[in-house]
Amino acid sequence: MSFDVAATSYQRFMGRFSEPLADEFVRLADLERGRRALDVGCGPGALTSRLAAVVGAASVAAVDPSAPFIAAVRARLPEVDVRRASAENLPFPDGTFDAVLAQLVVHFMADPVEGLREMRRVAAPYAWVAACVWDHEGGTGPLSPFWSAVHDVDPHAPDESGLAGSREGHLAELFAQAGFTDPETSVLTVAVPFSTFEEWWEPFTLGVGPAGAYVAGRDPAGVAAVRERCRARLPDAPFTLRASAWAARGRAPS
Repeated sequence: MSFDVAATSYQRFMGRFSEPLADEFVRLADLERGRRALDVGCGPGALTSRLAAVVGAASVAAVDPSAPFIAAVRARLPEVDVRRASAENLPFPDGTFDAVLAQLVVHFMADPVEGLREMRRVAAPYAWVAACVWDHEGGTGPLSPFWSAVHDVDPHAPDESGLAGSREGHLAELFAQAGFTDPETSVLTVAVPFSTFEEWWEPFTLGVGPAGAYVAGRDPAGVAAVRERCRARLPDAPFTLRASAWAARGRAPS
């Protein structure tokens, strides 16, 4: 699944959830000013900006395979070391960072275990390596109302419940396969307000991620059917949606 979309489109689609999630996730790194941190799969920079606020922008590095996202982070945080790279091939020496984090990225790694191994490789001894992913399988992720509505009108449509880490306990399993001993797990939950139904729906039409690709592939009647099922499933506006993500962290070896 490509994320070579405009950073503003991604921000409108997922930013309202990923920005507050980053506030919760950054705490798992136990970082202090001046420590080195890496954001793997940085997207437009939600987590990168939080890391910069904690340790200082000059102490942060970020990578992402999407050129538009890299450009957006460089413009947003010019002091951060931003590079175009995948999680499975991080362009840093062994033991470089005091914390290595991946927010909403394990879902889309070509090889999640190898990606986590690479994160472990570039982490300093005893540094935290952490990741979080939406609970798509359990129905508490931010896209759950959308996919439930899709299945009302298209029961066999593929969704995101099978993505890596989406089911309870799977993220910890991936950490263990990557060589982490006894990874710690937690659940991170955010609440996001919407003033109108259209404010919630419109980002699904921007072609971002699997949900955006599904909408883009429907004819107008199909799109209208999904939209109206979404409207029926959601509370009357204004409303607030809660969304949960699985999180795991493990120590790099000495």
